[in-house]
Amino acid sequence: MQKKHLTHITPSGDIRMADVETKMPTKRVAVAEAVVEMAPATLELLKKSSLPKGNALACAQVGGIMAAKRASEIIPLCHPLALSFVNISFAIHDKPPQVHITAETRAENATGVEMEAIVAAQAAAAIIYDMCKAVQRDIVITRVRLIHKSGGKSGEFNAPAWHE
Repeated sequence: MQKKHLTHITPSGDIRMADVETKMPTKRVAVAEAVVEMAPATLELLKKSSLPKGNALACAQVGGIMAAKRASEIIPLCHPLALSFVNISFAIHDKPPQVHITAETRAENATGVEMEAIVAAQAAAAIIYDMCKAVQRDIVITRVRLIHKSGGKSGEFNAPAWHE
């Protein structure tokens, strides 16, 4: 088995940011998800925008977009990117009571936008928790994962369906 080239480690073992200078920019797309599980009563307040802190989904949408734009400040060695598109969307399910978050990021770049999508989904989930914690503390954030990516040398990835 041939030893794989490590992009974030120098020959002497030091950590470095991967050099993408010679890579050709391509259209990159990434989609990540997160799920926020809560009690039915909490979900009803969220759906009616009646939480003590206000409209949780509006805050989570804006906060998720902001987080995607700052992923390189959170993830060590992550390249700062000029994103061309970020979208945060929500699907509310009554049974089981949960909010399914989808975060999509796009850019034309020499490196992917997966971390931006994952950070956006996680931030949106954390904001929903924050907005709901006055009425419920045992909310669970789960199923954070990349569900799609395209572009770049490695091509397309689609996650298998999630089985509860």
